[in-house]
Amino acid sequence: MNIQILGKKNCFDTKKAERYFKERAIEYQFVDLLDKGISKGEFENIKKAVGGLDNMLDENCKDKNLMALFNYLSDEDKEDKILENPILLKTPIVRNGKQATVGVHVEIWKDWE
Repeated sequence: MNIQILGKKNCFDTKKAERYFKERAIEYQFVDLLDKGISKGEFENIKKAVGGLDNMLDENCKDKNLMALFNYLSDEDKEDKILENPILLKTPIVRNGKQATVGVHVEIWKDWE
């Protein structure tokens, strides 16, 4: 099992994911999306694993103006905007190889153990 948690340091759901894996002594790598961002290839793999871009967006994003702008962009420009502004992504994004979840999904993580 190769767990990677992509999230925001001050996100409660990201902390829940970290706690879940710590309590079970499962090693994981944490990546702060706001600090490190996400690569285009990694973004594409996660998007494919979770069923598309709509499942990755945080509709309750703190930057309401950015989210409003994002909604008016063309589809080809949306991915570039997300790569520039990972605050638009719902967190945590938890990866296990080619599998991924967005948000807290304990039932899926249990299947990975």
